[in-house]
Amino acid sequence: MIEELLRLMPEFKLIKDAKIKEKTINVWKEAMKKSGWTFDDLRQMPFTLLIERTSVNIIEHTRAVARCALEIAEVFGKEYDEKIRINRDYLLAGAILHDVGKLFEYKRLKGKFVKSEEGKLLRHPISGAAFASQHGLPQEVVHIIAAHSKEGDGARNTVEAVIVNHADFVNFEALEI
Repeated sequence: MIEELLRLMPEFKLIKDAKIKEKTINVWKEAMKKSGWTFDDLRQMPFTLLIERTSVNIIEHTRAVARCALEIAEVFGKEYDEKIRINRDYLLAGAILHDVGKLFEYKRLKGKFVKSEEGKLLRHPISGAAFASQHGLPQEVVHIIAAHSKEGDGARNTVEAVIVNHADFVNFEALEI
């Protein structure tokens, strides 16, 4: 299962800290197990239910957000030198996990992806952050997940959380047009 996850999202390999990488992979692996989704399901699962008939799946979106976040960090490093410090591993782990809660937020009903009962009670930033916390990820990573969407408005207290929030919204809004 881990091999397939790494093939599906090679961005996991960009996390240098072995413990953070392992925990990030395990969150995805365990979320799939707990929610019952397969790799084929993930390839079909829309990244959002807010854009009707989107052709972008959760994996494509997650990879795009992670790569956009990383590019922003690269530009900051080049342009601002040491003025802005970014923990690259926290940034990547947070970006890779920002939507993992959607595995709990969605269900399939008559072949269509819809909100699950759990998803009606807890949106994905909250369920994803709680799940990541249960797996021992640093609070900075949990914060990125919790603050990446509207739930985090006014609460983005780290540069990594700001970057992932904006990377996510740039991707969403560009696909919404």
